Amino acid sequence: MTQVSEILIKSAKVVLTMDDARRELSEADVRLRDGKIVEIGTGLQGDGEIVLAQGCVVTPGLVNTHHHLYQTLTRAVPGGQDALLFGWLQTLYPIWSRFGPEEMNISAQIGLAELALSGCTLTSDHLYLYPNGARLDDTIEAATEIGLRFHPTRGSMSIGESDGGLPPDSLVENEAAILNDTIRLIDAHHDASEGAMVRVGVAPCSPFSVSRELMRDAAILARDKGVMLHTHLAENEEDIAYSLEKFGCRPGQYAEDLGWTGEDVWHAHCVKLDGQEIELFARSRTGVAHCPCSNCRLGSGIAPVRQMRDAGVPVGLGVDGSASNDAGNLVAEARQAMLLQRVSRGADAMSAREALEIATRGGAQVLGRTDCGQIAVGKRADIAIWDVSGIEAAGSWDPAALLLAGPTRVKHLFVEGRQVVRDGRVTTIDMPRVIERQNALALALMG
Repeated sequence: MTQVSEILIKSAKVVLTMDDARRELSEADVRLRDGKIVEIGTGLQGDGEIVLAQGCVVTPGLVNTHHHLYQTLTRAVPGGQDALLFGWLQTLYPIWSRFGPEEMNISAQIGLAELALSGCTLTSDHLYLYPNGARLDDTIEAATEIGLRFHPTRGSMSIGESDGGLPPDSLVENEAAILNDTIRLIDAHHDASEGAMVRVGVAPCSPFSVSRELMRDAAILARDKGVMLHTHLAENEEDIAYSLEKFGCRPGQYAEDLGWTGEDVWHAHCVKLDGQEIELFARSRTGVAHCPCSNCRLGSGIAPVRQMRDAGVPVGLGVDGSASNDAGNLVAEARQAMLLQRVSRGADAMSAREALEIATRGGAQVLGRTDCGQIAVGKRADIAIWDVSGIEAAGSWDPAALLLAGPTRVKHLFVEGRQVVRDGRVTTIDMPRVIERQNALALALMG
């Protein structure tokens, strides 16, 4: 993928900057140079490539804070379509145990391309099983090929069914081997510099699939290496009951006791956090990845996002795995987040602009990326351009209210100043070929 040194985005109908002043600029231009935003204004001229944005809304690239990319190979699996979390996992574990390196790579390409088409420029991924020689490197390779900014996390499971855990014994790993491979991945791939395309996190799967010792050791390792920590927490009532039975405390207390709170930690779901746990997360600046569609699909409930935001908890959005969503459309996820808060708390509980803010600078904050998530001079050139001249926004009085009336597929997408989507098509891979291979792999898994 080639990078043009300078790109001028011209004559946008509206630029939703999500900057510190939350400016909304009409008929505005944005200049990108060498991977950064260098100028915002009107009537700008340039000698480089010009991208006309008439009839378009320009936003920062969206940020996805929780995904399981490998699950794009197991969408809508019979037996798991109508199950709660634990039953759903028990249906899918045996299928996932047949994955290998190619399944991980192709499923990641599909998931990342789907995210890109929905306006996402930065995504995390939580890969916690490594059957048949699969490695986290397989997904990093896919992200490099697609061109998205990537925050993969080295997940793990170490307590199988025979030891009272949920996953089958065939999918768990030795804890020393988990920590050693985590060190290898951080040393090989993690980039702490501004504008990094790859950062690696440490992510034991969940309190019900790893030991207390691994949770504690993972936190110590992450802080020694200066990387972030991620896991699932308080996803549904089963999750809470497990914590009370096995640990004698609620998930928030368990997390705090083991070093799993702080600015370098973000937890997925948090549907069932109570008031004290929300206060703990706010005080410690612990982040939350809110996954509204998956929480609906699995019947987990509605996360208390309004209370979290009001208390000062950093909140981002996640599409979660495509076996529990079953889509990977981040702008649709933002709309769902807005609607669920309104269902639970009233029509004024969350505006379209606030939900979009959570999807952009909110997610960037959760992932520790102060260089992303807003359109401001000096920030990275991660830009989504939405065509609001089509049927989805026809008759809209407020084009900037994208989540109320607007497209759910991006027209153009730039990551680090490189064009990943042009005219609604991913430019970096042969999409029909990858889809064909994905479907062939899924068919083989059904056999």
